[in-house]
Amino acid sequence: MRVIAGIAGGRKISTLPGLDVRPTAEKVKEAIFSSIQFDLEGRRFLDLFAGCGQMGIEALSRGAKSATFVDNCASHLKVVKENLNITGLANSAKAICADYASFLATCSETFDIAFLDPPYYEGLITDALLKTCQVMSSFGKILCEHPKEITLPDTVNDFYCYKEYNYGKIVISAYRRKENE
Repeated sequence: MRVIAGIAGGRKISTLPGLDVRPTAEKVKEAIFSSIQFDLEGRRFLDLFAGCGQMGIEALSRGAKSATFVDNCASHLKVVKENLNITGLANSAKAICADYASFLATCSETFDIAFLDPPYYEGLITDALLKTCQVMSSFGKILCEHPKEITLPDTVNDFYCYKEYNYGKIVISAYRRKENE
């Protein structure tokens, strides 16, 4: 796995072996960042359910101001920190070991772009989306990776799904505030 573009472009990053982490496929990652390329510069990025941190690292590499990585597994966050050091992006990042709901309930920050990629079949995505809406800036965009057979709501609070990107068995549902049409 590698960082695709930006200041850390081409650098290899690692993940834990086994099935605990399911990194976003490179073609999907490239498509996601192509869709937000003009919205990323100087923004605050939230990588919820961070795994190895590849999405937040890609965001930092492409010009995000900061990235916050949240995962409830300490070994995942150890890999995130190693990947941040390898890419030279650690100074713009925070890695937090917490359950997504606890983090979002106590978070005092706001984020401009959030990427949600929870374990697919544990029923977390809709709740995570609902709770993430509360920590988004007025610009706020939320990108949710999920399997095709899971349908997300058209609207959540003052966010609506403005686009769905299909990549085989994977869908990225993109949300933004209604006033940002």
